[in-house]
Amino acid sequence: MSRHTSQVSAVVIYHSGYGHTARMASAIAEGAGAAPIAIDADGNIGEDAWAKLATADAILFGSPTYMGGPSWQFKKFADASSKPWFDGAWQNKVFGGFTNSASLNGDKLNTLEYFFLLAGQHGGIWVGMDIKPANVKASTRDDLNRMGSYIAPMAQTPADASPQEMSSGDLETARRYGARVVMIAGHLRLGKSQII
Repeated sequence: MSRHTSQVSAVVIYHSGYGHTARMASAIAEGAGAAPIAIDADGNIGEDAWAKLATADAILFGSPTYMGGPSWQFKKFADASSKPWFDGAWQNKVFGGFTNSASLNGDKLNTLEYFFLLAGQHGGIWVGMDIKPANVKASTRDDLNRMGSYIAPMAQTPADASPQEMSSGDLETARRYGARVVMIAGHLRLGKSQII
């Protein structure tokens, strides 16, 4: 890890209904060197969490995909982010996201696109995936990027599976993505320091 990457501050902000997205958030946070912040069951976070978001270089959004989009708790948080939006507080931050659902498709792309648009509204810079999909006959459930997503990591966990039964490939994909987001943020920080 370079000196500039090690100075990057990242926040993983997520809602999890049953623990699967929380486990994915932990993998993302491990890769990003960040502490995950959970949106509670009422869709709220504390003032300290808002303060961490304000000072972060990178923000990663996470939510399960419910009914073709993020959970209402995440949407409540997104609506509450209109205050930093009004102040331009998150402009030029680096953004990413992640999601999990029970179905192979489950319209997870809709959730990631919601995150992408939210980042865009805040004037942020989105980081996509750099892991090619596992899409041949020999591919397994535990391969990297088995969902074939380029916008950000997707995970799939059967509805009757516990968080401990999640695909190791999905979690490793998430971990590597967290590291990539921080790496890109570090490159941007280095570029700014050379300009100044």
